[in-house]
Amino acid sequence: MDVDQEENGTQRGLRFLQRRPEAPRRLRRGVYLLPSLFTLGNMFCGYACVIFALRGDFETAAPFIGYAIVLDMLDGRIARMTGAASEFGREFDSLADVISFGIAPAVLVFAWGLSPLGRLGWAAGFLYMTAAAMRLARFNIQSASVDKRYFVGLPSPAAAAVPAATVYAYPYGLSDFRATVPVLAVMVVPALLMVSTIRFRSFKTFDLQARRPYTILLVLAAALVLVTVQPRFILVGLAYTYLASAFVGLAWNRLRRRGRAERSDHAAGAPAGPAASTVHQEDRPAG
Repeated sequence: MDVDQEENGTQRGLRFLQRRPEAPRRLRRGVYLLPSLFTLGNMFCGYACVIFALRGDFETAAPFIGYAIVLDMLDGRIARMTGAASEFGREFDSLADVISFGIAPAVLVFAWGLSPLGRLGWAAGFLYMTAAAMRLARFNIQSASVDKRYFVGLPSPAAAAVPAATVYAYPYGLSDFRATVPVLAVMVVPALLMVSTIRFRSFKTFDLQARRPYTILLVLAAALVLVTVQPRFILVGLAYTYLASAFVGLAWNRLRRRGRAERSDHAAGAPAGPAASTVHQEDRPAG
């Protein structure tokens, strides 16, 4: 009897030492409200752009993409500053960006100037929307391994700024077939740049808390005045300048590499040290 009790006690002790299977983790219910509100506003701006574009009110529809760009810049920064970054917030932001910077620009430009092209017009819009979705998906999987100073490919907000600024500069719509053909470039070029590997400058490393000269405030004030006085031309200039900045950077880097290669070749072919100069002096004819 005592032996049986001792064996039962030993078995209970062994079961106690055994690791219990972990219970499945429950999903945390709830989201960080502050950055999600900015993401929700971003998505609303994309939806409003589509609604006004379908109504033919392009002058009202185009600025909503600009509002979405500002909200998209704020939600991520606020999430990092408040420690409210989460996987849900990142996925929610990506889905909102597909609407605001993929679907909304495609519908806006098709209703504005690509509809006379028929199937070719909506195919160009679909190409742009697909490129925007691919760009966002690639950004999500590469964000932790790329250089923070640069974007690989044209960012989707900057790509959406090109058609939005173009429509805002000329919001009257296009109906002539010959006039609508160049509009294809407004869709196709940003789409190709989004899925490319060309690097575009990022401003994520810009420190807003560092001390700056007082003249920076004057520059910012002048920029605000220019945008207020001539918003159509200034916004178009900003959008296309950033689009072309990558090509300017590529040309500049190529020129620098060529200059370095020429200097290295010149240094390799130059005489080295006083011994070489002595040899050249001996080779000269006497007298």
